[in-house]
Amino acid sequence: MTGDPKQEALRQAALYYHANPKPGKLEIRATKPLANGRDLALAYSPGVAEACLEIKADPKTARDYTSRGNLVAVVTNGSAVLGLGNIGGLASKPVMEGKAVLFKKFANIDCFDIELNENDPEKLADIVCALEPTFGAINLEDIKAPDCFIVEDICRQRMNIPVFHDDQHGTAIVVGAAATNALRVAKKSFEDIKIVSTGGGAAGIACLNMLLKLGVQRQNVFLVDIEGLVHEGREKDMTPQKAAYAQPGGPRTLDDVIDGADLFLGLSGPGVLKPDMVKKMAKRPIIFALANPTPEIMPDLAREVVPDAIIATGRSDFPNQVNNVLCFPFIFRGALDVGATTINDEMKIACVEGIAALARATTSAEAAAAYQGEQLTFGADYLIPKPFDPRLMGVVASAVAGAAMETGVAERPLEDMKAYKAKLDGSVFKSALLMRPVFEAAATAQRKIVFAEGEDERVLRAANAMLESTTDKPVLIGRPDVIEARIERAGLAIHAGVDFDVVNPENDPRYRDYWQTYHSLMDRNGVTPDLARAVMRTNTTAIGAVMVHRGEADSLICGTFGQYLWHLNYITQILATDGLHPVGALSLMILEDGPMFVADTQVHPEPSPHQIAEVVIAAARHVRRFGLAPKIALCSHSQFGNLDCETGRRMRAAIDILDSEPRNFEYEGEMHADSALDPDLRERIMPNARFQGPANVLIFANTDAASGVRNILKLKAGGLEVGPILMGMGNRAHIVTPSITARGLLNMSALAGTPVSLYS
Repeated sequence: MTGDPKQEALRQAALYYHANPKPGKLEIRATKPLANGRDLALAYSPGVAEACLEIKADPKTARDYTSRGNLVAVVTNGSAVLGLGNIGGLASKPVMEGKAVLFKKFANIDCFDIELNENDPEKLADIVCALEPTFGAINLEDIKAPDCFIVEDICRQRMNIPVFHDDQHGTAIVVGAAATNALRVAKKSFEDIKIVSTGGGAAGIACLNMLLKLGVQRQNVFLVDIEGLVHEGREKDMTPQKAAYAQPGGPRTLDDVIDGADLFLGLSGPGVLKPDMVKKMAKRPIIFALANPTPEIMPDLAREVVPDAIIATGRSDFPNQVNNVLCFPFIFRGALDVGATTINDEMKIACVEGIAALARATTSAEAAAAYQGEQLTFGADYLIPKPFDPRLMGVVASAVAGAAMETGVAERPLEDMKAYKAKLDGSVFKSALLMRPVFEAAATAQRKIVFAEGEDERVLRAANAMLESTTDKPVLIGRPDVIEARIERAGLAIHAGVDFDVVNPENDPRYRDYWQTYHSLMDRNGVTPDLARAVMRTNTTAIGAVMVHRGEADSLICGTFGQYLWHLNYITQILATDGLHPVGALSLMILEDGPMFVADTQVHPEPSPHQIAEVVIAAARHVRRFGLAPKIALCSHSQFGNLDCETGRRMRAAIDILDSEPRNFEYEGEMHADSALDPDLRERIMPNARFQGPANVLIFANTDAASGVRNILKLKAGGLEVGPILMGMGNRAHIVTPSITARGLLNMSALAGTPVSLYS
């Protein structure tokens, strides 16, 4: 127990987190059904023998018949656990479980944590080498120096799978990326800089090795440890790894060698670098004070003496956290996916370059959402991406895979790197693969998309992403000064009048034209000129709809705040002409096992049979926009006529309307949702059903049911929503919901930018 109440509260919270609702952070789940005798016969005896014989005949097929190709061992003896020291294998288990969780979270790699009671490095290496049949790769963790060098070297020589000591190489890669960008900000180059480093452990040596590979000159590196400068002739506390950085001359201190240093690299302990030493460094010094939890110098102390110092630490509460999670999940992902036999220098450098380049790109909306309030714009305080930037997977893993193939260590080279990166992005952005045909179709025509809530940061990020991903032009309704301030706060590199147009509801030269247009449409519906003027000053949804009506924009997106039907009212008033009218709202829910469409979630509380039939026809058309063949189930409390209930009667009448003409899609009903989704159940109840397999579109008889299913799928089943898509309005307007994300708005803009006629 600690004396500090805050620390004690944190301690108790951490213990509770690890203990509840079940002990630990990992569990094993089966990926195949085991529900009956046949499943058992396939999973174990006698069926398992077939997989065993295939692997015996061709060991490479182990990837096809077992989990080995996506399984990593996190191995330690607990001799150098970060911040805790030599606590042994058992006490280190929570750390290793945590590492396994990070592998799963960030790269969808399965892990077993293996804690070993073995301190002899050669024996430890023997144990690790014996694990090769089980794993596709080995992550060595928290093994003290110099033992870690010995273990890794032996394993790399004897094993035909990647072996990677993350404390060394993971740290080195992230430091390399941060240094690459810090030098860019400081306008310096690797070839010319002087480096002073404290700490000669595994991470420190690996970082220096990496910096040499990036162009630093060996003679410009000064390594200092507890005994002072590593120099030629020194015998005390020396290792071969330290000796490689020995400088000529006699003993010197950190204070002696810091003069003129461009980069301080600290992997030692708290308070090692003094403010007076920082004063002696070169102009625009770069300080990587990476000791945890207390760095070699606190950032505020360094900036008191050198205000323009570029600083990174190992802590999350300061800018530029050097965090291995930026590297290790993705370097393993790329290595596993191409069947790499090792992780070589070229793969590590590809990882460095990918991480560094990502920080220089525009920040993703997802990263901004995870780090609200932080300035995520490339510069002195943003040298490397944040760990929750979802683009890391696609950028870094594909760079690593490409380097593995180029250097000939990939046993399963990929044929299409572009498709591979898209697949990686799809595993993080659940909507990416499903939305690909929509984005491709949107690229066939340049359209103007007007956003009613143009001051919302989500809209600004979506507009930025539109410019990067599509050929469409965003138009934002909002106050220009507010939009400009929020763009600057978000760190976006877009400019009004260049990248997007602005409509200022408080002062726009088109105001008179807009209110007169609105009045001409609504003068027989009780709208006076004064009311029309007021609406065009205050109602951004109505302004956007008028713009679409006048041909100044092709589609409107609104609804980031407010009630759906309120927005729908103005869209219907202004845009429901030329045969267009709101048919229904269709939500695409992207689930772990595939997409599911749900309708009508918003428009008709109790649709008539004719309205239900319209929803079905429109849904079929929109489902094809995603490259999918619609299988539509009309759902109700009644199932194939077994109940004479009101929803059943409406659904049966809708089926009759649909049957009155030939349709180019499959539909069936009325039925329960479980019959729609379970083909075996449906076969027992209705052997002559009109389609086979599970439905991918559920149409409900009222919005209560449709909206309820949509929200359950989203909140309890982890579904990602694309939509709602407003059907029947010719793609002229879409109303989103207040919970939408910036990426959701980007998806909607792509849908709005796709000519619906392509799918008619």
